[in-house]
Amino acid sequence: MKKILVVEDHADMRDLLAWQIELMGFVPITAKLAQEGIDKAVAEQPDLILMDVMMPGMDGREAIRELRARPETKDIPILAATALFRTTDLKSCLEAGCNGYIIKPFTFQELPVKLREFILPGDGALPS
Repeated sequence: MKKILVVEDHADMRDLLAWQIELMGFVPITAKLAQEGIDKAVAEQPDLILMDVMMPGMDGREAIRELRARPETKDIPILAATALFRTTDLKSCLEAGCNGYIIKPFTFQELPVKLREFILPGDGALPS
């Protein structure tokens, strides 16, 4: 099964995302803060990382840059999850190395659409 790492500092959001990812047929892996997310990305080698941008301590953009600098994580697709919506903010996420972004608050109908862009099972359809 494909694994998705969720790096999110808000427990309720992290739990909801993990729940939806599991319902979609993927294996959720969760991390509360950026450094924990980096460590889990190295250890677990997920198929996709959903990275919160605004977190205490190291923010998501810094974590993305570090993941891109590591040979073992440089090719893992990263989707930034952000409440920042100005063009300059979104551009800074892309410049940090994420492959795309989803703007919070997003609906749980939007998430599968975004995930479809980055992680597809062999037949090209999301699990039901």
